[in-house]
Amino acid sequence: MSVYTELTHKNISLILESYNLGPLKSFEGIAAGIENSNFFIDTEQGRFVLTIFERMNAHELPYFMHLMRHLAAEGLACPDVMKRHDGSLLFEVKGHEQSKSGCIASRLHGNTLDSLNEIQLHASGQALAQLHLAGASFDELRSNPTDMDWLKNHVGKVLQGTTTTYGDMAGELLQDELRYQRKQLWHDLPEGIIHGDLFVDNILFDGDKVSGIIDFYYAHNAPWIMDIAITLNAQAMLLTDTDQDRMQTFLAGYEILRPLQENERLALPALLRLGALRFWVSRLYDALFPRDGAMTQTKDPEEYRLKLLSHRKRWR
Repeated sequence: MSVYTELTHKNISLILESYNLGPLKSFEGIAAGIENSNFFIDTEQGRFVLTIFERMNAHELPYFMHLMRHLAAEGLACPDVMKRHDGSLLFEVKGHEQSKSGCIASRLHGNTLDSLNEIQLHASGQALAQLHLAGASFDELRSNPTDMDWLKNHVGKVLQGTTTTYGDMAGELLQDELRYQRKQLWHDLPEGIIHGDLFVDNILFDGDKVSGIIDFYYAHNAPWIMDIAITLNAQAMLLTDTDQDRMQTFLAGYEILRPLQENERLALPALLRLGALRFWVSRLYDALFPRDGAMTQTKDPEEYRLKLLSHRKRWR
């Protein structure tokens, strides 16, 4: 959603020649997020989102294209990937150093919000349950790209820079939480497709109603309660006295469609900590090893250090 690859009117017009979307009328870069280059494009048939994939290998991308088409067909409000003349879902852009893949998807109505009120949190919980149920019949598999091996590796990469930049206590916290999480075992938790990144900038609202979920490029197979933990951290936690009430409101919305099992409830505290650690480490890495980009946004690592500390204080 940041712009690392810059496209011109001519570039996009050439891409559109392989689609049945009509000629390009206008376009603009979307300056939000940190993973891909995104553009709004307007054609005679309406507004779409054009994405250039900056980090992903080409062999990973069909999974996400097929997943979005599956979820859209199951009735989830999410982007539907447009087919090209030959039926394919991806195009290539040739760069100076390497070619990059991209896609064009439908643009949903609604807007992202900076924070959610309790009515919106309740609706978001219900939307996440709908996503999990819609994805239950998707038969392609993708393992967790940020599993415990990834976490151990990236803690090692950021440890020295974290200590230098944020102090010894931050470095010690990284190591201590990693040790704790490596001891955890998860058995028999219900699982399937998870979004993995349902922050407020990846869910759209029309008033207090959810109008769409976007950005599925962290999706993979994992326990559904892990997705709930990630989303609670991202949407419900404001680091205020209202956090616990906000979490319960989200969970109440979720359980309208899929009641939690007891083992999921028992696993949630440790998974809230794991989710906070994972995003703290990811943000530390982006802050300590920034990439060049025409329009980029690096998110503050400190937010997730504080969220991790809050969970550790409540659930030791």
